[in-house]
Amino acid sequence: MTSNYETFWQNDCFAVVGDKAKQNFPILTYQGLKKLGKSVFPVDPSVEEIEGDKTYATLDGLPEKVDAVVLEVPKEDTGDWVAKVADAGIQDVWIHMGRETPEALAVARDKGMNARTGTCAVMYVKPEPSYHSIHRWIMKLIGKY
Repeated sequence: MTSNYETFWQNDCFAVVGDKAKQNFPILTYQGLKKLGKSVFPVDPSVEEIEGDKTYATLDGLPEKVDAVVLEVPKEDTGDWVAKVADAGIQDVWIHMGRETPEALAVARDKGMNARTGTCAVMYVKPEPSYHSIHRWIMKLIGKY
């Protein structure tokens, strides 16, 4: 049976949100989605481009509506970004492990969002052998994939 985590990646169009001014942009997630053939837009208010691709400062500025959003922003910004995802009418959100907060989870719950938390996006988007595949194997073993 496909888990709730796995169904997230069945979406076709994604926004990957980061803030390069505060921490590294989630480039492995961004690259992995592109490699899987997904439509993906980088959202980062602090830079104009990621890997030669135009970035967008907001979800409202995207050229098309996305199905799902991956958040890898600093923990102190997660709640604000979950609210922005909800305001954009997007129900599927992935909050990178260690970035969730009680406030962000409350917003997601109150808005009826399907928020995935507590694990790493990269183990789903990079199927080739890497330390992320070891993480994937362990999570499958303990039933948290």
